[in-house]
Amino acid sequence: MNIEMRLAVEELFGRYVASIDDNHLEAWPDCFVEECRYVITNRENHAAGLPHGVIYATSKGMLKDRISSLREANIYEKHQYRHLGGSVRIVGTDNDLIDVRSSFLILRIMHDGETTIFATGEYLDKVVSTDKQYLFKERLVVTDSQKYDTLLALPL
Repeated sequence: MNIEMRLAVEELFGRYVASIDDNHLEAWPDCFVEECRYVITNRENHAAGLPHGVIYATSKGMLKDRISSLREANIYEKHQYRHLGGSVRIVGTDNDLIDVRSSFLILRIMHDGETTIFATGEYLDKVVSTDKQYLFKERLVVTDSQKYDTLLALPL
């Protein structure tokens, strides 16, 4: 591992969070390679080895479809997120695959200004380097709570 790799991974994390928090959701799938995996699950299910989650996507196309449906079909109360992240830890590398872990706290801000803690947990990531930038091959979002609000519309 070198400093350039660490900075590139942190830049990826920054692009990911900004696309969600700044409501540029169409840019969110661009943080992933074409054949990727994005799963939101909880700590208990992850510990039990259960592979699926409350949100499960296996391609960048599925991520784009999710954003398209959020913009055009789904009806939900207007809100936004603010991500706060812990230190990015590179826990291993294997050829072109980088294993990364980091904790998160996501605040939800409703249209009336009410702010609540929406989710806490850990990102378990597989990151790859492409010709141009680093991208997620896999992002496993492991929440601390088993309870999900009905407003789990936006990506975590």
